[in-house]
Amino acid sequence: MTTITERGEFPHVLLVEDNQGDATLVKLAFKRAGIPGKITIAETGEIGLAILRGEVEHGQGRQPDIVLLDLNLPKMHGLALLKLAKSDLRTAHIPVIILSSSSAETEVAAGYAGQASGFITKPFCLDDYEEVVSGIGAYWFKLVQTPAMHGGGDDVSHLRTGTSSH
Repeated sequence: MTTITERGEFPHVLLVEDNQGDATLVKLAFKRAGIPGKITIAETGEIGLAILRGEVEHGQGRQPDIVLLDLNLPKMHGLALLKLAKSDLRTAHIPVIILSSSSAETEVAAGYAGQASGFITKPFCLDDYEEVVSGIGAYWFKLVQTPAMHGGGDDVSHLRTGTSSH
């Protein structure tokens, strides 16, 4: 096994986030941190879960390498998505990092109890988002060995109702 970077692949990130401002900050942080890749944005937990399970076309052609998950989502709470993703053999292997405005101990504990790979409190400014994204990129894309996947390229897609736009 090798790292995503060693394979020359571009990381595919699924950002499950209903706040367009936060989603924009994450996208800008990836760009400023110099991390090329594919970012798919799902605005609801249902869409995020469907993307993970391969039930909706999202223009990326493969499962995400990592999920950045907000907790306070419409319709399906982030912890419910986490539980469903980790109990599904098709998706259990995908690292999920909770990226939440909450830092409540109960939510942090619930995230780790649900098998989250990490819990990060959302930063307040772009510079801090860049620092968070740089750390995620250094660890998950350059250090951690993962099975080879298919795909590549630099792309962003945004899903609100299950349709992709570029």
